[in-house]
Amino acid sequence: MTTFRSGFTLWKLVQAARELSEDAQVRERVDAVLHIMGDFGGTYGKGKALVNALEDVAQEAVLHGDFVFAQRFQRFAAYARGDLFLDILENYYDDKARQRSEKYMRRMAALGADRAVAALDVLCRDKPGASAADARNLFRGIAQSVDYLGLGDGEGGVRLSSKEARRLQEYGHMEMVLRNLPRPASAEAARMMSDVLADVDAGLLAQLLELRARQVGLAALRTAVEDPDSSESALHDCLKNQEWIFGGAFVAELARRQYTPDAILDIPLLRGDGSLHVVELKRSNIKDLVVRRSGHLMLGAPAHRAVSQAQNYLRAMDENRPRILAEHGVDTRRASATVVIGHPRYVTGDVTSREIAETLRTYNTHQARIEVITYETLLDSASRMLALSSARQDAGPDPDEEPAA
Repeated sequence: MTTFRSGFTLWKLVQAARELSEDAQVRERVDAVLHIMGDFGGTYGKGKALVNALEDVAQEAVLHGDFVFAQRFQRFAAYARGDLFLDILENYYDDKARQRSEKYMRRMAALGADRAVAALDVLCRDKPGASAADARNLFRGIAQSVDYLGLGDGEGGVRLSSKEARRLQEYGHMEMVLRNLPRPASAEAARMMSDVLADVDAGLLAQLLELRARQVGLAALRTAVEDPDSSESALHDCLKNQEWIFGGAFVAELARRQYTPDAILDIPLLRGDGSLHVVELKRSNIKDLVVRRSGHLMLGAPAHRAVSQAQNYLRAMDENRPRILAEHGVDTRRASATVVIGHPRYVTGDVTSREIAETLRTYNTHQARIEVITYETLLDSASRMLALSSARQDAGPDPDEEPAA
């Protein structure tokens, strides 16, 4: 059940965000949000209409190339939809709230250090000759034990209050930050790292961080694909906001997934020319992706059903093109689609990966607007893109390139 949220803080954040965009159409979308939320002291428009309006702002910002602004309103929509707690939203966009949170985390870190000292005191008392290796084993055991502690999911266990759930979400964010902190082995290493960071090229650092994020995202997708029990939802979670995986023709994933009453798109992508491309996801574990009939290989029933579903989506987009373009700014006339389905590792019938690829290639040559690919093809293509990006980073700047003034 969806738990819609809203309130004064979101209203204040939306008001402040409006001044960050100079585009008239984006501001118009923000004004529509504020109209739904009403004036100070009201109900602030909690509900699906508010979520849709916030997503419309994000989509309009994407269409104008302001991806940072779009991400801001995607997070606003996630909070209004009940997927993100207010504490986390404030940490992103409220300086005072973030400072309070950082102060709390510093206190938690200090408390943890104090508890660590107490644990070492006990170790030294019980084992006076304890070594550094003994201390490491102690803390390693504590860390491993924590992974097995839990409060239950509410089904016969302990039901978490909203406050406790927010704290767990904060800890999750803090853990991600702490796990990615550099760990110099000595004071000299720390000094060297400080010197390097002082002179680092911010643009190059951003590229490296983006490359690392893509590597992590691709690894997560590969793990999900190789799990035979992965659902379509699990695969969708791995591909959300990962439009780069589908190739360089797409500039962003659109915030809105529904443009007609009877069609909710898995992944709507925006092409460079402003037109829509639909990605339809199916499970990777499809045994009859390709079947052999009368000695010939052809697509099985699951693939044909997925293609028919994509065809219905495109037909609906064609029929509603004027309204969608006027209301959402997305051109859906002659939109295209990609169906991602199956993986050769799961196909039965003594069919090789090469034969599956050739069967799909033959099928796709007879399709004008829909392409069918496997998760293997998607992963291989994305891996090659990452390898090329990594090679460019390793090669450094072109020696023949004229230095910037």
